[in-house]
Amino acid sequence: MIKFFNAILLFFSLTLVAQKKSEVYKIKYDKFQNGKKTGENTTIYVYNEMVFLSKPTDKIQQFIDLKNNYNVSTIKDGNTVFKKIIPFDSLPQPKFDNDTRILLGYKCQHARFSYFSNTIDVWFTEQTIVKGTPNNSYLPSKNALVLQLVVNGNFTLTASAIDKEKKYIPILNYDDKTQVVNTSEFEEIAINSRYKILKIFDNEILNFDPNLVIPKEAELETDKVYHFSKGSVVLKKIKITPELKNSSAIFAKLTSKSNGDAYDRTGSVFIIPVKKDAAIVTLLDGYLHGLDKLPIYTDNKKNKYQGIIKEKDYLPAIEILRFFTPFGVNYFNDKRKINNYNWAKEVVYKEDVSSLIPTDGDEIWIGVFIGNYDAGGHKINLELDVYPLMNNNDDKPNKKKYIAPLFSTVNTMEMSGQNYGGLFANDTLKVNFEIKEELQNLQLLYTTTGHGGWEKGDEFTPKMNKVFIDGEEVFKIIPWRTDCATYRLSNPASGNFQDGLSSSDLSRSNWCPGTLTSPYIIPLSKLLKGNHVIEIVIEQGPNEGPSTNHWNVSGVLVGESKN
Repeated sequence: MIKFFNAILLFFSLTLVAQKKSEVYKIKYDKFQNGKKTGENTTIYVYNEMVFLSKPTDKIQQFIDLKNNYNVSTIKDGNTVFKKIIPFDSLPQPKFDNDTRILLGYKCQHARFSYFSNTIDVWFTEQTIVKGTPNNSYLPSKNALVLQLVVNGNFTLTASAIDKEKKYIPILNYDDKTQVVNTSEFEEIAINSRYKILKIFDNEILNFDPNLVIPKEAELETDKVYHFSKGSVVLKKIKITPELKNSSAIFAKLTSKSNGDAYDRTGSVFIIPVKKDAAIVTLLDGYLHGLDKLPIYTDNKKNKYQGIIKEKDYLPAIEILRFFTPFGVNYFNDKRKINNYNWAKEVVYKEDVSSLIPTDGDEIWIGVFIGNYDAGGHKINLELDVYPLMNNNDDKPNKKKYIAPLFSTVNTMEMSGQNYGGLFANDTLKVNFEIKEELQNLQLLYTTTGHGGWEKGDEFTPKMNKVFIDGEEVFKIIPWRTDCATYRLSNPASGNFQDGLSSSDLSRSNWCPGTLTSPYIIPLSKLLKGNHVIEIVIEQGPNEGPSTNHWNVSGVLVGESKN
């Protein structure tokens, strides 16, 4: 027993002696941009043939293991630490030449790397005790210390000091039991860790179900999915999380595929604010209690349109994403096989909606609409991808958003009888509104798509759109898409014509089957606090018998409060 105890003491003594012999070195690199010193620097530490490249607070830790000839990167996801191992012989390989230069008194050799169309020049020495590089992808040899690294001739890291470090304690956050993943798996974990995914809808079906039972208003709950308008609308009330409040960007990501419907359909992702005043009417009242609850806009020919403009006691929905389903993607892939046509499995739509998400309240309703009369309909997923403020912006909180929906003729209650936006043939769309506070960066987000699906209908005929505010024209455009043929492989059920064209190839009034329609951004920096009038004028064509032209237009004022 005494011999065993002495052996233990001897082991620890030898360990301490070894550690004293292994000193920690710090190499400091100054940063230069286009030859000018930026005032920033980066530091690496070398200890016991290990190069420590990361700060202790970094989410991804990077190490160079000179003993075992590989790089190690680690990341913690939940309670699990994952690591990837990259052997030196798998790294970009350099080409050497005879160029030399003196850095910190050492004669340095030159090596050049080429990686992802970038040129990386490295000057290194093998005369120092310590070895390493500030970038683990570019190590000319395991005996090298890189003293200068230049990317594409304009970004430079140059060593300014090599010192012994007594206070730094190197820490490895992995061991042999750490879970090993390959490079692609590690990249997935790393990317997903950088932002928050808020799942809104998961494999929800939007179809035509005339027997759908409408829920009672008193029974509505947060984070529960509800279907409305005979199955063509899905809604959920969500909480405004701290991630949403403190985000640098918010993207809406929607996936869609056919669950039986063969046709291209109008789709919309929209927000209904949660009412703070019981006297205010929103689109939710229409879903719950019927179209009669929505205010009526009457055109010059006495046609009635339900709930399309902002009024004193009514707020239209905030449209955050306009999309169009393709012709039958997924469901009809096997039913319309064509050699060398590899049909898409689904369509993914993703758009920056940061300025359109109200984050000053506690909750909002988010909905998705796809107009269709098919029992199978469409299957969708929706998430909000929320990107955090960067560290250097943490002391700059988001400014208070200003979001004011003015109009929307997208008839998301189409299956409940809501009228199409066909007023432009005989009238303008006019909205009175008031700006009650001082604003900055004010813009109108104007989304417009034309419909009328016959040869001379507005879907296939370019038409001028004009926007007037207080009688002054502020915007005009002929909204038109000529790139629809790009998306042919998302449209298996599209009709093929004798001339070789497919229906999905045809140019349209600002939309294509299987695509997003992004809003036009109209700057309104001169618009001041007070009362205003906005008018939308569209050269809508005449109807042909039962075939009708109409335009889906929505407009939302966005900006920031000066207060």
